[in-house]
Amino acid sequence: MLSMALLNHMPIKKIITKKTVKKVVKEEKPAIEEKIITEKKPSVIAQDLQPLEDKIFIDNENINVDDIVFDTKKKYFEAVGRRKNATARVRLYTQNKKGITVNNKPYQDYFKTENLQKVIISPLEKLKCQEKFGFEIKVNGGGIMGQAGAVRHAISRVLILLNPYFKKRLKKSGYLTRDSRMRERKKPGLNRARRAPQWSKR
Repeated sequence: MLSMALLNHMPIKKIITKKTVKKVVKEEKPAIEEKIITEKKPSVIAQDLQPLEDKIFIDNENINVDDIVFDTKKKYFEAVGRRKNATARVRLYTQNKKGITVNNKPYQDYFKTENLQKVIISPLEKLKCQEKFGFEIKVNGGGIMGQAGAVRHAISRVLILLNPYFKKRLKKSGYLTRDSRMRERKKPGLNRARRAPQWSKR
């Protein structure tokens, strides 16, 4: 009992914990003067003047082939075109020769139908340069349709060798793409690739 009475009369010390609050002071960065720097673009440097022999004009829709000065050091430009099983080798002459010969014949005599003749001339019509150059073509393999496609492919390729700026229009027309379609092989038990023998009921 005495111990309880003593505890009641004893002074109680209150422990107060002070919370330390840290003040975050934002440091003001020194104002940086914004300087507008105007970079001077280098002036367009004119290309070195090339000799007339190597001069090639930029492609445009109203190009005049007569104004193009070709490399006279080369006797001819040569390219190979393919379609199905046919292969065509074309030589393009810029001087002293005109017209198109296929296997030593005029192309009208070799490809007798009008549709095939249009297929061959189509790259030249696209560039508006018919009868401006001479073409010697050797073609072999495949049938007459495949040979016409191979000649068109070869003529388109050789025109790019003559002037690389022709590529844009020829590629847009699809003349530079090697057509990979081929005749499907015959299957055993069928007459052709898909053609089955006639079925008889009795």
